[in-house]
Amino acid sequence: MNSPILVWMLYLNREVTPEEYEKCYELVHKTVPHARNIPLNPGSAESLRQVLAQMMPLLMMRHRRIPRARWRDHSTPSGKHWIEQMLDHVNPEHHLRSMIGYHLAWESSLIGMVMVQGKQREVINIGLGIKQLAVEPRDATVTAYVESLSHKLTELELSFITPDLGDEVVLRRLCILLALKAAYIKAIGQPIGFDWSRLEFNIPEETCCGDGQPLTGWEFRLYKSQLGVQRRGVLVEESYQCVTAHFRGTAESKFIWQDNTKELESWVQFINIDQMTNVIPKLTD
Repeated sequence: MNSPILVWMLYLNREVTPEEYEKCYELVHKTVPHARNIPLNPGSAESLRQVLAQMMPLLMMRHRRIPRARWRDHSTPSGKHWIEQMLDHVNPEHHLRSMIGYHLAWESSLIGMVMVQGKQREVINIGLGIKQLAVEPRDATVTAYVESLSHKLTELELSFITPDLGDEVVLRRLCILLALKAAYIKAIGQPIGFDWSRLEFNIPEETCCGDGQPLTGWEFRLYKSQLGVQRRGVLVEESYQCVTAHFRGTAESKFIWQDNTKELESWVQFINIDQMTNVIPKLTD
């Protein structure tokens, strides 16, 4: 399974107006049946992120020049989504390999979609983890923040983020661990209540386990996103740790640290809120 992975990242470089929210919400309500339970709430940042996330598949398929009437969005019982393209004059084998598995994720100012094309069983096990390099609440210490999340980590993982390493290193390593776990959990379609401490990522040795058993066949890609975001007229810099998880079926799991900007641009594309809202009229076609 060597199908290439593609990622689109939408960043909220500025605040969205109530009018823009209404247009986005109306579009999603009209074209994405499984997203009609998103509450209409122009004042909710979470509602906005959910709405924009559901627009990502629409934008991706528009980019492929496939009309909305020519594709169907399916999901497994565990909520894993894939897109079936209704193409004309295509042989059955090509049709089987044309399914697009995808996963949506978001946090704060960043919304992402990871996708891969192939047979349905090859593309559904894909996930995206996004973790902002910031403590919550904003006035908390890094030590207190780690403590609040320690129940999601194993003893080995906690040994990688001891206070003596300094706040910057600890926060970065914590976000790597959490983004890895989020990507994997979403890739296998686990519910919100999944116990994250059942997973263990040994970063120095680049290995991972679930319930004490090695996790094999997975590909994890790790990369950073640096954003410039306007907040009340002030430019604020935000940093995010991102991870894609995809089951490749190989003998071992593989970790790819994507630090080269040129290589990253070959499979990760960034768009801003203006680019998204400008194409709203075209996404219903």
